[in-house]
Amino acid sequence: MDWQKIKTLGELKQAGYRSRSVKEEVRENLIGMIRRKENPFRGIMGYEDTVIPDTERALLSRHNMLFLGLRGQAKTRMARQMVDLLDEYIPVIAGSEVNDDPLQPLSKYAKDLIAEHGDDTPIHWVHRTERYGEKLATPDVSVADLIGDIDPIKAANLKLSFADEKVIHYGIIPRSNRGIFVINELPDLQARIQVALFNILQEGDIQIRGFKLRMPLDILFVFTANPEDYTNRGSIVTPLKDRIESQILTHYPKDLETALAITEQEANLHSEQSGNINVSDLIKRLIEQVAFEARNNEYVDRKSGVSARLTIAAFENAVSAAERRLLIHGEKATQVWIADLMGIIPAITGKIELVYEGEQEGPYQVALNLLEKSIRTQFTQYFPNPELSKKKRNTGKASQQEKGEDNPYRPITAWFDKGNQLDLLLDMSDADRTNALYQVDGLHAFVKKSFPKANEAEVSLLMEFVLHGLAAYSLISKRMLDGKLSFQDLMGSMMNLGQIDLHDEDADDEDFG
Repeated sequence: MDWQKIKTLGELKQAGYRSRSVKEEVRENLIGMIRRKENPFRGIMGYEDTVIPDTERALLSRHNMLFLGLRGQAKTRMARQMVDLLDEYIPVIAGSEVNDDPLQPLSKYAKDLIAEHGDDTPIHWVHRTERYGEKLATPDVSVADLIGDIDPIKAANLKLSFADEKVIHYGIIPRSNRGIFVINELPDLQARIQVALFNILQEGDIQIRGFKLRMPLDILFVFTANPEDYTNRGSIVTPLKDRIESQILTHYPKDLETALAITEQEANLHSEQSGNINVSDLIKRLIEQVAFEARNNEYVDRKSGVSARLTIAAFENAVSAAERRLLIHGEKATQVWIADLMGIIPAITGKIELVYEGEQEGPYQVALNLLEKSIRTQFTQYFPNPELSKKKRNTGKASQQEKGEDNPYRPITAWFDKGNQLDLLLDMSDADRTNALYQVDGLHAFVKKSFPKANEAEVSLLMEFVLHGLAAYSLISKRMLDGKLSFQDLMGSMMNLGQIDLHDEDADDEDFG
């Protein structure tokens, strides 16, 4: 039946329309989706066996709920997607500020209108997207914002006294009647404001400037909170928490594959970037690994969390770094190289909170260390663990099992041991970078042996990756200076550093006499 054609209360009654509470409505629609094997929370990854089942159980129980988790864990997105569980349209009394149900009116306005017009009372249909209210809890939020207040301008225009209920201006919660209302970062709401929510959640009573209104509001409440807020900024008062029936714990992706899928879905690349720049699976994994390293790093505040926004922004920065090179050299296409990952440092420094030791180290250095750890972790997923090779090289000793094994990195490290140095500019062209990599004896042969089916571009990227990996495992040294990465043997690097220090001391002697 085309319900939207119904324009009056009488027609609605004749059509046999049945009123349901919003929680019943959500419950019945969710049951239908579960039976049809449909996912009510599209695009939410990693929650299939944890958060989504908990949320569905809460909705089936007709509960108000609290999403509790660190930043960047899709709490608000989950809440917003609940709108899809509402009916597409519902009828309301025309002109009602609180979405009065024509069959069960709440406000004095609606009751007076029905008393005056009876079955001719006009109604209109509200789409489900208009039945969602959201408020970010900030210290300046007032009871008037949420619940309402007396409107002196309305009283003056209508020539009414402040004792008349018609002078009330309803807040965002009553205006969300028969819908979903979300309060984000609940602990940031002042305690006295949280107290004002008690009766709304439990009994349905609201009080506005002395008006005791019995308005059993029909609302599905969803709250979000960050555990860090409980100590740093505020807390959820215990009686309010007691009235929120279900508390659902959110979490970060538990595996790299899920994290990769989230970043792939959320990254906002320009169409020109997508068409001209290739991003290998290796690069994607290195970027994603940075977040996993950060969440367990001693310099990063774990209580604050590391948002999925870090890897999304880092992915976009890496592609833009490649695009910048492409534009500088007038090339038509390129790929993201390991060196381009230096461009993701701003995405890291802006999205991690450091503990005291991290602050002493400095956000830039911490970000570099995270990137280096990411390279180190992922390197053994592609190539043999260099730790064994490093042990042989440094001690000349090997276990029984190791004696028959050759060091696959010996030809590469031997080239650097001869005093050779490889300089790679961050902004050099693809051809120049590839030619430079081919200078290292044994590098191409090692990669080609490990990945015989790789094409030329993939081989070049893996050659660069090998150098970064060997540096991460301290088989060779890596230094960055003035937009240039320099690879050389460890001893030569130490001697150069010693010369620089000596030069600095001489300079100091000259400066101070």
